[in-house]
Amino acid sequence: MALQILLNLSLAVIWMLLSSQFTFSSFLIGYVLGILLLYVFRKILKFDIYFSKIIAFVRLVLVFIKEMIIANLNVAKIVLSPKMKAKPGIIAYPTELKSGFEVTLLASLITLTPGTLVMSFSDNQKTLYVHTLDIDSKEEVIAGIKSSFEKGILEVTD
Repeated sequence: MALQILLNLSLAVIWMLLSSQFTFSSFLIGYVLGILLLYVFRKILKFDIYFSKIIAFVRLVLVFIKEMIIANLNVAKIVLSPKMKAKPGIIAYPTELKSGFEVTLLASLITLTPGTLVMSFSDNQKTLYVHTLDIDSKEEVIAGIKSSFEKGILEVTD
């Protein structure tokens, strides 16, 4: 991926030199043209374009923001209700992530979401123990994390 970014930056600078315009807009046009060239020649160069990883990362950030807003509203509803109807619980969340970085990122995203907290990992880092403020169904919580955070992390890191 670093080679692709370097190639793309080089193509942008070459575009600036060819157009004799040393402005940010000229650089941006060259950068976009570089992305297009890398996309066209991706099979010849035998690599996936790094831009798809950037899009996946932006998608993960947007999913996190959406989940954080929903969790904030749910926690506010629980805390502000006259009768505290929270059903706290601890679940064992099995993860399919492989690297320590991926598992740590997942744990951070879960912990940063209001109402959930990763308390511990299993020894092999394949199970996270998650405390939730309000749990109706263990399977629902697991499916929610898998379909949002874990899926997004896999898109970025694979």
